[in-house]
Amino acid sequence: MAQNVYDFTVKDRKGNDVSLDEYKGKVLLIVNTATRCGFTPQYEELEALYKAYKDRGLEILDFPCNQFGQQAPGTEDEIHEFCQLNYGTEFPQFRKIEVNGANESPLFTYLKAQKGFAGFDLNHKIGGLLHDMMLKADPEYASKPDIKWNFTKFLVNQQGEVIARYEPTHDIKLIEADIQALLK
Repeated sequence: MAQNVYDFTVKDRKGNDVSLDEYKGKVLLIVNTATRCGFTPQYEELEALYKAYKDRGLEILDFPCNQFGQQAPGTEDEIHEFCQLNYGTEFPQFRKIEVNGANESPLFTYLKAQKGFAGFDLNHKIGGLLHDMMLKADPEYASKPDIKWNFTKFLVNQQGEVIARYEPTHDIKLIEADIQALLK
């Protein structure tokens, strides 16, 4: 059984194995992303965080996922090219994965077990819409740890422990404050 995120090996976008042990001692923000989502502009915010804190020990790990509205179509190379051309992303991007269900990535099984769903920010312009949509599909959705949508983020400290989960409706400034606190 995994003790922390360093116990996992994932595939990079070219299909090569990458041990997350390579990121030991770094603060990690692990994100499931999509290129055709209403939250896709968050790539710009993520890249700004990466540029601001990479030299202080932040790594952002991008895992494209096509499970929510088929909003991450294309190959890994097409997704990577889109992100670079439109948002100038430089943080590591990995192979497209599933984050829920029978074929979910073991890393995301672990992340969800460490930090379950804590609710959408209902003050966010899309928060109420997501809540209503999820509630209609499953009245018990809020009690389940599943990833609810694209751009769910997990913050991992330098010891590989998951310390926070942020839904896509979370304000990036709050996430930045938590990153800053870990990097002190």
